[in-house]
Amino acid sequence: MISVVVPVYGCRTCLDELCSRITRTIESIPSDYEILLINDHSPDQAWDKIQKICEENPQVRGFDLSRNFGQHHAITAGLDHTKGDWVVVMDCDLQDQPEEIKRLYEKAQEGYEVVFGAREVRKDRVFKRLSSKLFYKVYDYLTDRTSDYTIANFSVCSSGVIESFRDMREQNRLFPLFIKWMGYKSTTIPVEHASRSEGKSSYNLKKMISLATDVIISQSNKPLRLSIQFGFLMSLGSFIYGLYLFFRYFFLAQPVQGWTSVMVSIYFIGGIIFFNFGIIGLYLGKVFNETKGRPLYIIRERTDVKHEERVHNGS
Repeated sequence: MISVVVPVYGCRTCLDELCSRITRTIESIPSDYEILLINDHSPDQAWDKIQKICEENPQVRGFDLSRNFGQHHAITAGLDHTKGDWVVVMDCDLQDQPEEIKRLYEKAQEGYEVVFGAREVRKDRVFKRLSSKLFYKVYDYLTDRTSDYTIANFSVCSSGVIESFRDMREQNRLFPLFIKWMGYKSTTIPVEHASRSEGKSSYNLKKMISLATDVIISQSNKPLRLSIQFGFLMSLGSFIYGLYLFFRYFFLAQPVQGWTSVMVSIYFIGGIIFFNFGIIGLYLGKVFNETKGRPLYIIRERTDVKHEERVHNGS
């Protein structure tokens, strides 16, 4: 069986075509399949459409989250409920082409446990492409890793990989980075990336910065080490400058002048101190969030049961 997990947000009108193309592709493999549509509190009444699709196609299962938990939490909700021997993760906006699932699956049959689709020619806006490159440059520097910005969620993984993924319950999540971290035998193949057929990405600048900050802090403590190094250099520079002033005053009889320079130095050092406190505060905040032990998601309703229920198995 092949399970296809699709987080849904803001692409209601794409869902019929998406499910139809996924079905045709998997039937050509051939294989039994299931499609899991995870409604991440989409503002366009996508849940009504998902329920209708599930009524028409018993291979489709719908899950409605109680609020917007975020794309990668929605992916986790889907992966927690898959039954397949192979699991595909893809976006709902048809930029990930369903027809490429067959190529990903065939590549996996060569002995790979994970196969990612590489978007060598991205059809996103210039700002999104540049911000993605910038994020991975910063991420690689702070984590001492090498990443490929052409890779996103579109992938196929074996059931064993998904079982390992389910053990990772951190609040700060990024699906492809988690999969790469686990170290299973993986590869990439180039896939066609289509233009967005509906709406626009929900990742605005504010959300992208927030996601980048969360991911970097959750994956690396290098910012803390850099702040220590910077503080040491500042202290060393101040000590050397103090020796210089001492030498001028006692050996060259030159009094130290400059109220303005003193005040500027004080404000500068104060700003650096608060900046470092802020970095420490971010790490403490993330630790605080993890210690709460709250579920990663809450399923308000699902189509594969006869009655509405609240499910707290995202913990």
